[in-house]
Amino acid sequence: MSKKPNYSHLPLNTIQTTKFLAASSDSSASDLVLFGLPFDGTCSFRPGARFGPKAIREMSDGLETYCPILRRDLEEVSFSDVGDMPLPPGDKESAMALTYQMAKHVHENGQIPAALGGEHLLSLPLVRAAHDAHPDLVLIQFDAHMDLRNSYLGVELSHATVMRRIGEIIDPSRILQVGQRSGTREEYQRAETFGNLRTEQVTVAELQQWVADRPLYVTVDLDVLDPSVLPGTGTPEPGGVSFSQLQSWIAGLASCNWIGWDVVELSPLLDPSSVSSIVSAKIVRTMILTSTATRC
Repeated sequence: MSKKPNYSHLPLNTIQTTKFLAASSDSSASDLVLFGLPFDGTCSFRPGARFGPKAIREMSDGLETYCPILRRDLEEVSFSDVGDMPLPPGDKESAMALTYQMAKHVHENGQIPAALGGEHLLSLPLVRAAHDAHPDLVLIQFDAHMDLRNSYLGVELSHATVMRRIGEIIDPSRILQVGQRSGTREEYQRAETFGNLRTEQVTVAELQQWVADRPLYVTVDLDVLDPSVLPGTGTPEPGGVSFSQLQSWIAGLASCNWIGWDVVELSPLLDPSSVSSIVSAKIVRTMILTSTATRC
């Protein structure tokens, strides 16, 4: 890197003592920078995603650093956890502005921004920052929902409209939607028009072929998983994919050029067993190891 990355001037909550498993505190030496987005201001059903980043970090301590699927270890990865953004509850405009500022700074430092949600709306400023840095990016959305509404209850900025808004930043043909099983007729027609909807039968080879050598951003809405696997989410949808399937898709993209990602919509208080948080932490481990694979 041409300059030493420094995050001391950004409004981060670094007071928390818990960091993600094996994460460094030194952002200057990191290929990937992890940060939390504790915000669920547009939640329309079951709230609590603002507690997701904290729960993911805490439950990560129960995991092994080694992933046998990828044959990689977190202790061999250059990544840091710089804490949470202090996002004001109920103020989505400020939350998006702060999120964009953070992601933009990470991109300018030549690092990979990796965000822990929080709700899905905040993927919008994350993708905006990624697009500023990589105008030719493509995006894969693992999700139970289309999120292609133009508005929800008269509001155009919502977790239910986030992919519609992202499609105004990057061409919709550069967005691949995987795992969706719920949406309006209009949302399905829109997705089918652009030919970017895939069922759970999509193969890793097909995903790799679609991405090719283009810069890749991945957003994982955890409700893509079946509620039997992850019940602790705001809008659970029966008929979802298994943990093994989702991990296989993500790990299969290890040869791609990752430039950013987020994992969103864990509502840990909805699952007193903490299984949802553990599952989420393991998905985040897979994301860290996969997205940094080509930087080793």
